[in-house]
Amino acid sequence: MAIFTIMIKVTIIGTGSVGSTIAYTLAVTEAAAEIVMIDINQEKALGEAMDIRQGLPFCAPCSIYAGTYRDTADSDVVIFTCGVARKRGQSRLDLAQTNVDIARSIIPEITRYAPNANYIIVSNPVDILTYTFHKCSDLPPNRILGSGTILDTARLRTRLSEYYSINQQNVHAYVMGEHGDSSFIPWSVANISNIPVDDYSTSVSGMEHYRPVLNHTDIETYVKKSGANVIERKGATYYAVSVATCYIVRCLLGTINTTMTVSSMMNGEYGVEDVCLSVLCAVNRDGINGKLHVPLTDPEIVKLRHSADCLKQVIQSIDFKKNISL
Repeated sequence: MAIFTIMIKVTIIGTGSVGSTIAYTLAVTEAAAEIVMIDINQEKALGEAMDIRQGLPFCAPCSIYAGTYRDTADSDVVIFTCGVARKRGQSRLDLAQTNVDIARSIIPEITRYAPNANYIIVSNPVDILTYTFHKCSDLPPNRILGSGTILDTARLRTRLSEYYSINQQNVHAYVMGEHGDSSFIPWSVANISNIPVDDYSTSVSGMEHYRPVLNHTDIETYVKKSGANVIERKGATYYAVSVATCYIVRCLLGTINTTMTVSSMMNGEYGVEDVCLSVLCAVNRDGINGKLHVPLTDPEIVKLRHSADCLKQVIQSIDFKKNISL
């Protein structure tokens, strides 16, 4: 029996490169029946919707159009992608106050018409903006999730699969914490086909030329610098994050749990609270259905708490109540 359905309505707020690519990916993968695109630049939203819509005769039927907040009524999922984009040499956290102000101006408008939707926060700094939705809306906590380190985790698995020339689906490893510089990889639970990743190179036979020694530092650097490297080469990242977001959308319509590292409010797990960051969560049609207490080592828990402290320092520097004039 199928666990996904395409008869869903998705609202995308922000039609920049990320928002538009998410809309395109949802449409061509037949993951939504109706897509509303909203942007302060209405002409941009109209153009993006028209461009995608004119290719739909080759796909499953999908209604996609530029709309207003009123058009978002009965949305199953709302995806927040608007804000100032990250520039070359800029950290995600540098965007904090500006994008928090933008989010605060939009939250009452969108939640007024789509109070029962699951909300996916994609804009950066994603953990800070996820926290903003928790603090500045009346949405149930389980229905607010940030894309978090799901993309970092995908980058990690991609690199490990390349490293060992193995199918990515056989790689089970995670990036946790902030979607940013303080993220970390809990190597203690990383494995390839149930073999601890550090033992994999000595546990296979007949593939001698695919058995390099794993260098944790190199892998961690690759994961943390991937976003900046893409931005340096092409100016922005949007393909991979769009695919990751569409995967979350599909899992939000599932009748069974799917585990993934998304950003959510911490309520004492690992000794961390009142901050949003990524740990392993179970996601289904009700949003975040719970967290999985991965057996991290003591040093890994220290890294998670350090990541939380880094985010809390940013939160303390933000004015969540200032007058907004955008």
